[in-house]
Amino acid sequence: MTSTKPNPRTVIEKIVARHTVNWNGLEPPRAGDFVTIRPRHVMTHDNSSAVIDKFWAIVGQDAGPFDPLQPVFVMDHDIQNHSSENIAKYAKIRTFAERHGIYYKPPGRGIAHQVMIEDGFVTPGSLVVGSDSHSNMYGALAALGTPVVRTDAAAIWATGISWWVIPQQTSVVLHGQLASGVTGKDVILALCAHFPHGEILNTTIEFSGDGIKSLSIDDRLTIANMTTEWGALAAYFPYDDVLDSYLELLGIKVVDDLPTTDDGAVFLRVLELDLSSVSPHVTGPNSVIMARTAKEVERDNIAIDKAFLMSCVNGRLTDFESAAACFVDGRTVASHVNFYIAAASDKVESAARESGAWQILLNAGAIPLPPGCGACIGLGTGTLKAGEVGISATNRNFEGRMGSRDSDCYLASPAVVAESAIRGYIASPVPHENRLIGNVKQLNQHQPVFRSQFILDGFPELISGRSLLLTSNDINTDGIYGKDVTYQDHISVIEQGRHAMLNYDPCFQQLAMRGDIIVAGERFGAGSSREQAATSLCSRGISLVIAASVSQTFVRNAFNNGLIVLECSELSETLLAPYHSSINPPRTAVGSPLTVNFKCASISVNGQDFHFQPLNEIAQRLIIAGGLEASVRSTLRRMPVQEEGLSC
Repeated sequence: MTSTKPNPRTVIEKIVARHTVNWNGLEPPRAGDFVTIRPRHVMTHDNSSAVIDKFWAIVGQDAGPFDPLQPVFVMDHDIQNHSSENIAKYAKIRTFAERHGIYYKPPGRGIAHQVMIEDGFVTPGSLVVGSDSHSNMYGALAALGTPVVRTDAAAIWATGISWWVIPQQTSVVLHGQLASGVTGKDVILALCAHFPHGEILNTTIEFSGDGIKSLSIDDRLTIANMTTEWGALAAYFPYDDVLDSYLELLGIKVVDDLPTTDDGAVFLRVLELDLSSVSPHVTGPNSVIMARTAKEVERDNIAIDKAFLMSCVNGRLTDFESAAACFVDGRTVASHVNFYIAAASDKVESAARESGAWQILLNAGAIPLPPGCGACIGLGTGTLKAGEVGISATNRNFEGRMGSRDSDCYLASPAVVAESAIRGYIASPVPHENRLIGNVKQLNQHQPVFRSQFILDGFPELISGRSLLLTSNDINTDGIYGKDVTYQDHISVIEQGRHAMLNYDPCFQQLAMRGDIIVAGERFGAGSSREQAATSLCSRGISLVIAASVSQTFVRNAFNNGLIVLECSELSETLLAPYHSSINPPRTAVGSPLTVNFKCASISVNGQDFHFQPLNEIAQRLIIAGGLEASVRSTLRRMPVQEEGLSC
């Protein structure tokens, strides 16, 4: 890296610039800029069926994708569902793919993110998007991977491009190396717990430091994958000899002049972590930010009913080998525990069988499941029932995520999961219990500038309504729209409203009225990128959402579907403070009426005024059009047949 550049840029800004079209700026795009990007690939999985319907609504059923080599279809979420309805869904997707020459992999091939990497769709320096929140995982291969949503995917099929706001960037510096028996899963769980206050929310993360060279690619894939749960929009690991050797095994030859970060490039903040201070960690129950060392949790003697080793975050060969290493000297799964295993792909399962790890686990009492998401998404065999306790090597343990909302779920590394399955309670396979060493330095604090805003014709200047207070922080998309209905495509948008917020609070449906304005706390809408989290609120008649902070993926979903979302931490803190200090507050409460003035960028309630960042022109145009689908459809009608680009 050199410091000769007058306007130094990060590697993420450079990758975005390489994939940007119709850019008219005097300088290459930087953090905060709205850009039109042409991703190398866009991945969809079981949700391809819903994307097809949106695509047809935009271009008609006779048209094909703008670039048939851009989409990638991999069936992975509901593969244990052999109902006629689900079989028909998969047939519809396959027929569409075959008709248009799109890459398609059927159920059983593996989890889409793993397949994307194994089959060479992710290469260093590329920008790859996926209609799944764990697309962050591609950053382990020195690429930029980020989630889009179903409507975005349909628009990309139709035009080859999409809009994006380049996020602010956070530097995470890793020092030292991990102790024996500590893995990348422990690193990301420790990071989620040690920096739980939104330090990296809605930013992209660039990992650096001398500690990276000691991390395997499997460790990096795990860490990058779960930056989603940490709140990031993307994560990036640099290209090095370790990655070069891994890509050689995949048959991927890197020929591009790969970008690097310039000295002096601007980061929002820098976080540092000493890898040697990391111990095996356990998070939960039902939270990724409530964490303790595995040895500390072990002393609580928390009995478990089920254990899980699967998913895109921890379903690779090294994960099965580390779990198998726990089953020595005749040790077996405890008699009262069900231990489920599923590989991230059929290739991983074959490799685990060849290494002997798979058979060791089966001999010890593990229950095999097909390569796919399964219980991680709360589908298929082995989900948690009411009153049960589970420990899982998956990436999410949100309330109700892996089964009943009345169960408890903990997250840990494959070795901790295996050791717990053996003992029948949460336990650590190693004695490490170090004090975590890490710090954060704020570098570029952005102070909000509140000003009046020009309002486009057709956009409302005022919206008034009753406030509906959601009193909990960290309301994720699993809570907003549960996994039980996420992949039921027959549920129309009109019907989705009946399912809104049920997993968060069943009382919501009785309290909510059309025209209500939701007021929520920190990190609203984090987690999965499922689009119904936004469309179900629209369907229920919610006029807009105001929160202290919001996941940008949810914001994207919302504006793409005509739902206004605002951030106003002062309003949130003022209205929710009485509930946060209460011992047993209701999860949903009716509040005072309020008025949002978009021209003045202010919110009035109970005689007080609060300000928010004005809505930009793109956001206003999406609302006026009724969402991205209608906007793209209208734009395509005005474009010459061969014209490329959709200027936002």
